[in-house]
Amino acid sequence: MTHQLPLIEPDVLIIGGGPAGLTAAAEIADRGAGRVLVVDREKQAGGIPRHSDHTGYGLRDLRRVMTGPAYARHLADRAARSGAEIRTSTMVTDWSDQHTVDVTSPEGRYQIRARAIVLATGARERPRTARRIPGDRPHGVYTTGQLQNLVHLHHQPVGKRAVIVGAELVSWSAAMTLREAGCTPALMISKYPKAESYGAFNAAGRTILRVPVATRSRVTQVMGKGRCEAVEIENLDTGKRRTVECDTVVFSGDWIPDHELARSAGITLDERTLGPLTDTALRTSRPGVFAAGNMLHPVDTADVAALDGKHVAQQVINHLDGRHEPAEGVRLIADAPFRWIAPQILRPGDPAPARDRLLLWTDEFVRFPKVTVRQDGRIVARRTLAWPAAPGRVFRIPSSVLDGISYTGGPVHITTYNSRE
Repeated sequence: MTHQLPLIEPDVLIIGGGPAGLTAAAEIADRGAGRVLVVDREKQAGGIPRHSDHTGYGLRDLRRVMTGPAYARHLADRAARSGAEIRTSTMVTDWSDQHTVDVTSPEGRYQIRARAIVLATGARERPRTARRIPGDRPHGVYTTGQLQNLVHLHHQPVGKRAVIVGAELVSWSAAMTLREAGCTPALMISKYPKAESYGAFNAAGRTILRVPVATRSRVTQVMGKGRCEAVEIENLDTGKRRTVECDTVVFSGDWIPDHELARSAGITLDERTLGPLTDTALRTSRPGVFAAGNMLHPVDTADVAALDGKHVAQQVINHLDGRHEPAEGVRLIADAPFRWIAPQILRPGDPAPARDRLLLWTDEFVRFPKVTVRQDGRIVARRTLAWPAAPGRVFRIPSSVLDGISYTGGPVHITTYNSRE
């Protein structure tokens, strides 16, 4: 006799209790759209900001600036006050059918069946093993998330001298965490001609934190028996190698979505972002299943992920109300130097994307970007933007560049080049 698991049936299930998931929960519950349940595998809701113990959170969504832990608490408290139920230490392990998931928690195993599901599982940094960096396997090698979790949540010590691989925004966050833990960030390493982060952050980091950046460089091996002792780095232009002594290495950036649930469901993934393929309403290829946050654009800031949650809330409510069956749409494709675009499908009758912005990732610096949109060999739009496109951070363009496309035409290609060339 097969034992049937207990079943819970909320109207909306949100998988992931970070900024996107919690904001979506608060918005949906606030509007009385039914029972909203958030599940998160961590002991506390809030996502990455819980252990990112510095200021700068909440600017775009809350119009104020908070530390990461305060921001995480605010979002969790707001969702709970709105009437959403939050279950932590709760892992979704598999799908039983299109709208039912299997769950494991301290209370045991059970199933959740919902009329609408939002995937908001976020993104993670690739660890050293996934980057295929050879050498020894000593202690003292982390990603930024592991480092911050160790320092801010568990109050554990790290080493005394660190090398940070990457020079993105999160890399400077790693540098601040190291300093707080009594570890000197001795060097940042970037494969690009200059640090990927915003100029103001780079200047402040060099001046205040006094961290030099080795550009056009890569780590060729990690050395150390027991504890890390050094890394070998190579200049990509000259091939010259040198050894940098350190007892700590932090691999920052190089993000990948937490997409295991989407994959196991057979949801179509975008081959560029590796997250679910979505339209501007943030629908996935499975009816009634939506996605939001950094699993769609790995990786943007926490407040942008939260605004994704606000945007998806209305689309979920529309689905629950039986409004607006999606029409056929056209694919949006990012051409070099762009690596990816999000969202990737535009349908007639759908809303504009969150904040009326398309999000793209570039592999090259373009100081004076002229964005060009083409469809079926026709130039739909050309727009020179006032902000640069730079690796290591999301490049945003107004979605109005798509106003002239044909919904019955072929794929829409978006690229950019330097307007002064």
